[in-house]
Amino acid sequence: MAHGLMASAGLNLMTFAVFAESVPAFALYALILLAISAGGGLVLNLGYQWRNLPIPIGLMVLHALLAVAGFVLLLIVVCGSIAPPP
Repeated sequence: MAHGLMASAGLNLMTFAVFAESVPAFALYALILLAISAGGGLVLNLGYQWRNLPIPIGLMVLHALLAVAGFVLLLIVVCGSIAPPP
């Protein structure tokens, strides 16, 4: 429960930042990946875990890979590894 609560809070703050400020394209891509991952996490939780059904391994791995990819993109933006266009 804490995992989902913190993830949704971070996603809300990031969504606000994207719509309120001008952000690099990678930040928008990170938001999209993290939002898709959050949707997958919601399906895993409400569709399977709460109903005591076995969680599909493929969906769980996809959820994790999307979240990690989104987080890495966000780290790239935050650390400034990508130079702004001239």
